[in-house]
Amino acid sequence: MDKATARHIIDASMGRTKADLVIRNAMVVDVFNCRSFLSDVYIKDGRFIGFDGDRTAEREIDAEGKYMVPGFIDSHCHIESSHLSPSEFSNAILPSGTTSVVADPHEICNVSGLDAMHYMLESAENAVLNINFMFPSCVPATFFEHSGAVLTAKEVETVIDNPKILGLGEMMNYPGVVAADDSILDKLDTCWKRGKIIDGHIPSISGQGLDAYLSTLISTDHECETPEELVEKTGKGMYVLLRQGTVCKNVEALVPGINENNWRRCLFCTDDRQPQSILREGHLSYGVNLAIKAGLDPYRAIACATINASDCYGLKERGAIAPGRFADFFLTERIDEIKPISVFVSGEKVAENGKILKRSPHVVPEKVEGAVRVKDLSLSLFSLPLTSDRARVIRILPGGVVTAKDEAVVKRDERGEWVHEKDKDILKITVIERHNNTGYHASALISGYGLKHGAIASTIAHDSHNIIVIGDNDDDMLLAVKSLKEKGGGITLVMDNKELSYHRLEIAGLMTDESVESVVECLDELHRVVEEEMGGVNREIDPFMTLCFMALPVIPAYKITDCGLFDVTEFKFVDVSL
Repeated sequence: MDKATARHIIDASMGRTKADLVIRNAMVVDVFNCRSFLSDVYIKDGRFIGFDGDRTAEREIDAEGKYMVPGFIDSHCHIESSHLSPSEFSNAILPSGTTSVVADPHEICNVSGLDAMHYMLESAENAVLNINFMFPSCVPATFFEHSGAVLTAKEVETVIDNPKILGLGEMMNYPGVVAADDSILDKLDTCWKRGKIIDGHIPSISGQGLDAYLSTLISTDHECETPEELVEKTGKGMYVLLRQGTVCKNVEALVPGINENNWRRCLFCTDDRQPQSILREGHLSYGVNLAIKAGLDPYRAIACATINASDCYGLKERGAIAPGRFADFFLTERIDEIKPISVFVSGEKVAENGKILKRSPHVVPEKVEGAVRVKDLSLSLFSLPLTSDRARVIRILPGGVVTAKDEAVVKRDERGEWVHEKDKDILKITVIERHNNTGYHASALISGYGLKHGAIASTIAHDSHNIIVIGDNDDDMLLAVKSLKEKGGGITLVMDNKELSYHRLEIAGLMTDESVESVVECLDELHRVVEEEMGGVNREIDPFMTLCFMALPVIPAYKITDCGLFDVTEFKFVDVSL
């Protein structure tokens, strides 16, 4: 706030001048006292200035007794997972009551480095949604894969002072932290000396290891899975983010761990939420409603989605309906089952009845165009010679991104190459480096996916976003990769040497400027083709979201990168052959 704004809102608050807007007859949700009260609410220059009192306003809206709820704050999300540009992401989520996000552009920065960070900042500048960022801490996520960029403390220093960057994004390199690695400490130091927040990423770590990790002032974790974890982590000073994404869903499991003493340390986040989930179920509101149904008091649930997030991330001007704060809010008939009717940002109605009214301007994605650079594109990329009839297998576990270590008796041809067997649910999975034409590639075996025939390929492959392709035959896999290269990124389905369907992602191979409705229509068609023309996949998984996480070497147990099959629990590469 500046002096001119302060003078305007003081004069309007005191009744010396008119407010811009008054919301009459609203049941105001007070997140400080976890209650609601009936009042008129006055707004000036996009900020709340007071309740009832001797004031006048230029315009008025009658809330007719509806609940007036502060705009929700998503405490950790990856915009890229929506497949949408920041502008379209804003248009997509505002109707469901999320008015602010803390985004980690980890995905696009792994592809395009600082150019991606600048693109995201520029896109956020004029977006209707209040988009804040955490600078990605792990690009690449590990040194067991090849990404499109390497961001060190030197790069962090170039932009960390931007007020839209709140701190350092999820610190996934737990081994590096507890080993006091110099490069990790240098990154953390950029926030220590500025008093900025550091996000965590620490699944299944407790006791002494957790203590060492937290001694570096890492403040949050969105990878908490059990009530016991929540109690330990909040007890050691962390904020725990209750996550409800498309694949990773932890809200209902964590609610039993929330109690009278620790609920102020709990927030909500979406992390990775697909466009179909956003359009059909809502955004942060979906997780909040799940928590309420699971037994969390509605007022506390709303506070976790608003003021708790505001306190955690230093968003002091948002997160509550209170004088001086930005007038971000929505109206809903009930708070035990939240369904935003009208959504306001800075006192302006931006969405109504699930439809966006104020769209964000698009930003030309310069320097982050989709790029697929693959060296020596041939069938040799998919070679999987085995030295034994027994092989290690990545086994997909439905309901998350954790996999299991498995093994199987497999068939080999006369050259020792793996041969697909129709009666076994085992497929080949290959990751190919696509950023710098290095020629790195690796293949492994995977079960639990259930594809009957053909190949599915994508340039979305967390976190380095190389090409990932799964299939039962090399010819279809090769054609799928060729298609991605020709079109500059996306998702493709191939069967019997024919491309059946394609989803174009022209921004870094991760996002598109198309509307959420168009993207959902395209993804629906991909799902239809997989189910009806390719024989379907395991109904307990999302074929595309699940596939893109099979290259993430920070989540147990087996994953595959462009360097080989990786044992996350042992933190080392292993042979496919046993």
